[in-house]
Amino acid sequence: MSDRIFAVLWLLLCAGMATVGWGISTEFAYEPVGPRAYPLLILALMVACSCWLLFKPGEAVDWPRGALLKKVAVMIGVVLVYALIFETAGFAVATALMTVALGRLFDGKWLHCAVGGVVMGVALFYFFDRLLDVPLPGGVLLG
Repeated sequence: MSDRIFAVLWLLLCAGMATVGWGISTEFAYEPVGPRAYPLLILALMVACSCWLLFKPGEAVDWPRGALLKKVAVMIGVVLVYALIFETAGFAVATALMTVALGRLFDGKWLHCAVGGVVMGVALFYFFDRLLDVPLPGGVLLG
């Protein structure tokens, strides 16, 4: 039953996000599909998953408790902070910080998490911004 309640709440969240996503526009379209295509496509996938969760025959879900629930809550908080600092800090810095935080959350060593975060932030920025021409915020490093 709790998975169906979660699915209904997730569908309501998707409806709200679709309302916001539908209003995304730019002065000029530099991509053939426009800026709202990606958020709406992801929302469509989220709605499909929510509908599957809502209508699937299933057993009772065993929700996380204790330490695992705390990790899930911290992970959600890290992703929310990532979304909040994405524009101002820039993609590379925000991604590096999120990678370090999530690595530490899952007991990674500081050095491994830091190197992995920097490599992931820089490599993904280069891949999306330079190779795929997906404009990303440069933030504090690239202005």
